[in-house]
Order: sequence, then structure tokens, then C-alpha cells
Amino acid sequence: MSKRKKWSILAGAGVLVVAIGGIAAAKGGDKATEVRIEPVERRDLVASVTASGQVQPRKKVDVSADITGRIVRLAVREGDQVNKGQFLLEIDPSNYIAEAERSAAAVASSQANLRQARTSLAQARRNYERMAELKRANPTLISDEQVEQLRTQVEVSEASAQASSHAVAQAAAALRDARSRLAKTTIVAPMTGQVTRLVVEEGETAIQGTLSRDAATLLTIADMSVLEVKVKVDETDVSTISLGDSAVVQIDAFVDTTFRGRVVEISNSSLRAPGGATPGSTDQAIDYEVTVELLNAPPTTRPDFSATAKIITETRNKALSIPIIALTVREDTTDRTADTVTTLGRAQPKVQVGKRDVEGVFVVGTDNKVTFRPVRVGIAGERYFEVLSGLRENEKIVGGTYQAIRDLKDGRTVREEVKKEEKKA
Repeated sequence: MSKRKKWSILAGAGVLVVAIGGIAAAKGGDKATEVRIEPVERRDLVASVTASGQVQPRKKVDVSADITGRIVRLAVREGDQVNKGQFLLEIDPSNYIAEAERSAAAVASSQANLRQARTSLAQARRNYERMAELKRANPTLISDEQVEQLRTQVEVSEASAQASSHAVAQAAAALRDARSRLAKTTIVAPMTGQVTRLVVEEGETAIQGTLSRDAATLLTIADMSVLEVKVKVDETDVSTISLGDSAVVQIDAFVDTTFRGRVVEISNSSLRAPGGATPGSTDQAIDYEVTVELLNAPPTTRPDFSATAKIITETRNKALSIPIIALTVREDTTDRTADTVTTLGRAQPKVQVGKRDVEGVFVVGTDNKVTFRPVRVGIAGERYFEVLSGLRENEKIVGGTYQAIRDLKDGRTVREEVKKEEKKA
């Protein structure tokens, strides 16, 4: 083989080596993980709790009957405005009128018996006094037995008069009771408001309220001037809510409209699950009722409208922040050991306590390599966490995707994710 041919082969082999090296380098570049890179910036953050519920008037009364009877007059319709004391309906009073008349007659009869008993008592006292006077004037003329009999007659008459007096009081009480029941046949409005529910018609039978509350309810009157949204808040969120917190309320009936509100009440006990299940049962979520007063509800709002309240718990202005998705958990690589202890004069070896998980983010270096750094976060907004420590403003971190962050490790090379618009171009 000639020298020229040998040099040609060596030159060709060198070119091939360089080409292979270039291809390997290109493939090595492809191993960089594609991620979204975002700077650590200052933002206005709003922490909130969102819960759903229903619109209810602050004050409402379920009107029910205290007696049982047929409704003979009904003076209102659903939606009517009524004033306190206004006539609503009447229950057939005929039986109660008759009962009141009987009681009145019983009072008159007992009063007559009382007058008779008092007259008899007065007569018995006069007889006794005359006999006693004669006994003192002429002891031998009147026997002691006769005087004793008259004195006994006085005592019997006193007891009879006392019994008649009690009978009058008893009859008078029965009359008051009968008149009270008669008065209950006429039902008037207990408050000023709107008739928001009417469940009876004229001719139906009203049931006494003490028998069944739901079945006994005739109508509901509500003060629609002050409306509230009662929402169910999970136990993990209720501790962050305070009285007076502002809220933004969306009512399903008013699309694309929000209303202002504020928290006026937070229940101290959890809501019981349907069917009487105890709040502490393991298969039931623990919720608490939070009441949000609507500050600018429209006049067409009705009870039981579905609503969603976004309760503002905390705000931060110009807070250092990172995307929520950027925060991840890794195992702390620092071994934590207990201090050396001395027992019976001998030094004992350190005891391995173990490792723990820490929250942090992946910081992108100037060489596009990432380093996991623990951070401490504060409140959470809709998309960003407040950073309390661990990062500086304008540092670059990995802000997505979730899959990429989950698989990242220290020292991994990353590259900026190509946006869809750029790919299309």
C-alpha cells in the first residue's frame, strides 16, 4: 500500500470520528429536559376559601297553627307583602265559640254558688253569735252542746264558701283558656315581611304545630331586606376564616354578576350528616356552616337561590412569589443524628434518626443545570405561593410541567419549553 493511500484512509477515519462525535454531542444535547422556566417575581396575592350554599333571609318565621281545624278564610297569596299584626287566615271557630260560651256559663254558675255560700256563712255566724250571747247571759239556759253545734256550722259554711271561691277561679281559668283557643282561630302576621311560601288552601285542615312541625307549617314570612348565604366549609379551611372577612358571591340565577358580602357568623359545631350520622364518622366529610351577609343583593333575589361564596382570608401586596406547580417535595439529603451521649462513663455512638421530606423548588443555574433548594412558603393565591425564605427576586426556577418537575433531579440539564405558537411558526 502506498504512503499516499495510507494517509487518505487515516484522513477518512478522522472525518468519520469527528462526525460520530458530532452526532453523539447532538444526541447528548437532546437529553436536556424541556421545562417551563419562570423568574421569581413580586405579585399581589389573595388567599381565599370557596364554598357553596343557598341564599336565605336573616329573619324568617314559619307560621303554624296552635289548634286543629278547617281553614275557612285565607287572605294572602304567596309573594304578598304583609305587616306585623295583619290578618292572614282563620280556622273554623264554631267549636271554640261554643266552648267559650260553656265556660262563661260555668263561671256565672260558680259565682252564684259562691254568693249562696257566703250568704249561708253569714247566717251561720249570726246564729252562733246570738247563741253565744245567750250563753253568756244565762249559762243554764243554753247547753254547751248547742253552742258547739252552731260553731261547727260556721266552720262548715266557711269551708263551703272557700270551695265556691276556688270553683269560681277554676271556671274563670277555663274561660280564659277557651277564649285563648278561640283567639287562635285567627292567625295574624308575627312580623313584617314577604310571604315566601304558602302551603295551604282555603278548605284544608290545619294541624296543630306541636304534632309535626313540617306538616303543621301553613306559610313562611321572611324579611327580604337582609339576605345571607349559608355555605358549608371544610374543616381544613374553616380555621382560616374570621368574622368580618370580605367575600365575593356568585348567585347562579344572575349569570356573570358578582355581589359583595362579609362573614357574620361561623358555627362552633359541625353540621350533622343526613340520616343522623354523627359528625365524627370516618366516612363523612366534616363541614362547618359559615354565614355570609349579602351587601348588595338585587331586589329580585329569592330564598334558596344557589350561590358560591369566595371568602377572602388574607392578602399580600407585592409579595415574592412562585407558581404553585413549582413547589415540590424531595427527601432531605442531610442525615439527622442524635448527639453523642455518655452512659456509665462511656461515650455511646450517635444514633441515626433518619431523613425527612422537604418542600422546595428547582433553581436553574447559568449553565442550565438545576439545583433543588428548600423554600418556606406562606399564603396561597389562585396560582402562586408567597415565598417567605429560600429564594431571591429574579432567580429563575422550573415552573412546569408537573411531569417534568416530578422527574427532575439535581444536576439535570434543562432547556426552555418551546411555546406552541413558536412551534407552529
